[in-house]
Amino acid sequence: MSSPPGGKASPSLPVGAAAMAADPPSPTGARPFPEPRVPRSGGLLRVRLRPVAAGRIPGQRGARMVRAAPSLVRRLWPLRRPALPSAVAALALAGSGVLILHLVQRQTGTTGLLVGLGLSLLPLPFVLGALAWLNQTARVPIRHTLFCLAWGACAATTVAILANGWTSDFLMAHQGARGESLGAEFATPLIEEVAKGSALLMLLLPLRRRHRCEEGRPCGRLRRLLWHRHRDGEGPVAHFRPAPAGQQRARSRPRTLAAGAVLGGVTACGFAFTENVLYLGRAFTADRQARLDAIGLGRTPSLRDFDGTVHTFVLRALLSPFAHPLFTALAGIGLAVTLTTGRRWAARLGAPAGLVLAMGLHGVWNAAAGLGTDGFLLVYGLVMVPCFAALVCFAVWAQTRRARQSARPG
Repeated sequence: MSSPPGGKASPSLPVGAAAMAADPPSPTGARPFPEPRVPRSGGLLRVRLRPVAAGRIPGQRGARMVRAAPSLVRRLWPLRRPALPSAVAALALAGSGVLILHLVQRQTGTTGLLVGLGLSLLPLPFVLGALAWLNQTARVPIRHTLFCLAWGACAATTVAILANGWTSDFLMAHQGARGESLGAEFATPLIEEVAKGSALLMLLLPLRRRHRCEEGRPCGRLRRLLWHRHRDGEGPVAHFRPAPAGQQRARSRPRTLAAGAVLGGVTACGFAFTENVLYLGRAFTADRQARLDAIGLGRTPSLRDFDGTVHTFVLRALLSPFAHPLFTALAGIGLAVTLTTGRRWAARLGAPAGLVLAMGLHGVWNAAAGLGTDGFLLVYGLVMVPCFAALVCFAVWAQTRRARQSARPG
């Protein structure tokens, strides 16, 4: 700004005073007072301005006090958007935790529940330690891992127990003895993998712009496919389209794939923990009841009376602690491919292929339990061990690739 000819700078005027000075005076000598502007409010609270007294310049203390009230109310509002989903999720998980505890205690008894809790804790540090090692590449926040662990241990198991019970009763009523095998090989994998995969959907899908996806990437296109229509409100739902010409198709990064595996593995780890509590508690309760019956018949008690509990512990805690994490990790990797890849066919087939592989491997594992010892060991050696080795190779590849990218200059 230039100074006046006299060489002295003019004192600064408030905005309202400058506006009054710019208006020409009326014939009576009084200047017209500008009307107060009503700001637009797109939220739930509307800003209401009181009429300003004559001679009061807008922007002084009185006007600021009137406009500061809605912002103070917004600051004190208890149910703000970031806190409301967290509170609802915490309440839902707490309620499902109480419900699953009641359901397990009703089937195992109090003593069986305590024994199942103690035995199920033994393999948990090893599985979580392996996932923590993989999380060095994924760098998943601790709040997300805790949510997945609680979801698998409480919500997913509650849905699985209730849905499996209803499905088993329905199949046995219509198919007889064959309905039990159908439920274990087809219905149970579908119900359990969908229940566990729901946590991955809530964390990996860009709900409420959780991940800022570009419009040209499949992540943004998938968001429009599920929640958004065209701007004019007419026409079909947005669909996948190939990447624009001249742009290089992006591949899924190792960190994103590792994040899908970590989230799926942690969710399945919580699910397997609660399931082990149920199976081990029921086995211990059955063995204890058989031992009491044997004592009543005059037989000498021995440690062989708990062979059922030992067999269940060896099968679930020693031979297959990574079974459920392996299943759900496949679904997590497939969903991560769908959300991050730039290839059209991979974006369409990633999540369905991962879920189908998880359910198929889960069904094969359940079917192996009815093939006897030899059949179980054959399936374990030919299917489970190679799949677990492939997952380990993937984890090592992700770690190596991430280390190379970090060491690359620039």
